[in-house]
Amino acid sequence: MNQQTLSAFIWSVADLLRGDYRQSDYGKVILPFTVLRRLDCVLEATKSAVLKELEAKAKLGVNPEQFLLRKSGHKFYNQSPLDMPKLLGDPDNIAHNLFTYVQGFSNDVRDIFDHFEFQSQVERLAKAGLLYQVAEKFAQIDLHPDKVSNMQMGHVFEELIRKFAEISNETAGEHFTPREVIRLMVNLIFVEDDAVLAKPGVVRTLYDPTAGTGGMLSVAGEYLAELNPQARLTVYGQELNPESHAICKADMLIKGQDVANIAFGNTLSDDGHPHQKFDYMLANPPFGVEWKKVEKEVRKEHEQRGYDGRFGPGLPRVSDGSMLFLLHLLSKMRPAKDGGSRFGIVLNGSPLFTGGAGSGESEIRRYVLENDLVEAIIGLPTDMFYNTGIATYVWVLSNRKPAPRKGKVQLIDASSFWQKMRKSLGAKRKEMSEAHIATVTRLFGEFLEAELVTLVDASGKTVGAQTVPAGSPPPAAPAGGKLKREPLSRILRTEEFGYRNITIERPLRDAAGKPVLGDKGKQKGKPQPDAALRDTESVPLTEDEQRYFEREVKPHAPDAWIDADKTKVGYDIPFNRYFYVFEPPRPLAVIDAELQQVTGRILSLIQGLQA
Repeated sequence: MNQQTLSAFIWSVADLLRGDYRQSDYGKVILPFTVLRRLDCVLEATKSAVLKELEAKAKLGVNPEQFLLRKSGHKFYNQSPLDMPKLLGDPDNIAHNLFTYVQGFSNDVRDIFDHFEFQSQVERLAKAGLLYQVAEKFAQIDLHPDKVSNMQMGHVFEELIRKFAEISNETAGEHFTPREVIRLMVNLIFVEDDAVLAKPGVVRTLYDPTAGTGGMLSVAGEYLAELNPQARLTVYGQELNPESHAICKADMLIKGQDVANIAFGNTLSDDGHPHQKFDYMLANPPFGVEWKKVEKEVRKEHEQRGYDGRFGPGLPRVSDGSMLFLLHLLSKMRPAKDGGSRFGIVLNGSPLFTGGAGSGESEIRRYVLENDLVEAIIGLPTDMFYNTGIATYVWVLSNRKPAPRKGKVQLIDASSFWQKMRKSLGAKRKEMSEAHIATVTRLFGEFLEAELVTLVDASGKTVGAQTVPAGSPPPAAPAGGKLKREPLSRILRTEEFGYRNITIERPLRDAAGKPVLGDKGKQKGKPQPDAALRDTESVPLTEDEQRYFEREVKPHAPDAWIDADKTKVGYDIPFNRYFYVFEPPRPLAVIDAELQQVTGRILSLIQGLQA
């Protein structure tokens, strides 16, 4: 059974719930029952062995937990003689038996169903006379890992949650990361370390502060398993949404991870891993979502702990908290002397440029750039996410940059790297192919500047595109056609993103036109500024501000001066500016000729109608 068929089958349970449940509440039933059936199928093969072991240890009077875990072959077990098919054999007592069955799981699994508030849903279904029908529906499907892989199961959960999100009209920030974006991010954080990760017995940690259903943690584990089956990746995460947290824990349990590492709660106000540092991190935080609910705790940490806390560099505006997650990840980086860290985070366009010099956003950019932490920023295509079509960017940061990257930032414009999906999923209409991911990974891994050369035939139709390293000869143009060359990967010095915001003052003049001079303190005898004539200029850090002033301001305002006390340093990353290519408009004669042709056709059509 493929993923789409399986998702459709599970979703058909909604037909049973219609009328007794609001659409927005379907997930409260479907998600926990899907998890329950998955766990039920996973334990099926060792069920009898676990029950025999339980009986044997009960006779000896010893705690059976560790023995049952060993017999189950997983990080969890169920000591109830019931399973989902057996539950159907006693329709009159199915509610009691289902509760007993769930209580038979080990503690970690019971915690999962507590987060689902499963017991209240069982009681509600029983009251509506639907419990047996729902249980029967789920007992019909085989969710054993031999039939449905962990990756496929992850897709199923994400598809179901996406549908619930659409029904609930959640905001654009409440979205799940497409698997191809996760694969790209995982490639980017691991590609420079492939040689180290391939060594036998290597152990690394990975953290996701907005874990969702665990998609990023799962894909990273799969990547490392393919590269080195002997490597061990220990994953950590935190998730605010109870249903997503429960699914993530269930997924990690089945994969043999320690689910105690998956914390529940708001990462910004209640850090679930306060003293931990990690080798790698991945995050796709909600963007465009305000952080007013946690403002008190965040501001308190910023003001009282400063750089000893997580938010020392500055705070963004309350309307968008995505940069707070960037600061949170920075605080989780392992010190460079202990091996350092690398992380990837998905952000929208706002953190690139929002906020002038001295603002919280600019100060955060200043911190990461002046400390040489930004390795690369990759622009993704629009319409890549399920609930939003806005432009997004992957930032890659590290405190252990290789020597060639020191003092530099790589920008990659992958906005044209997409193919149309056969079927749209919500707002998601585009996807990156494996070839697109491979190209971006290679450009990053080899630290290359490159161009995208598009081949256009004589009729103006695009017939192909090639990635060409900067400075290399381009391919031959098609007969009668042309080449369109655009920058694809740029490498810039970190200081190129910085500027000084200087304040230009001009003298206040009296009625006679003479400058007004100060008569007290430091201003005594100096011209007083006229606030109405005050202006500001942004001077790149790569340029001397006095030379700039003499060249750009003095010729137009000979009496002006710079108020050095008001100078502020700012940073922004005008991503699109570095990839803009000017295309001259077509000659007027060509446009006129086309207009005349169109006009002629319209006139002939009108004459035909009159005839």
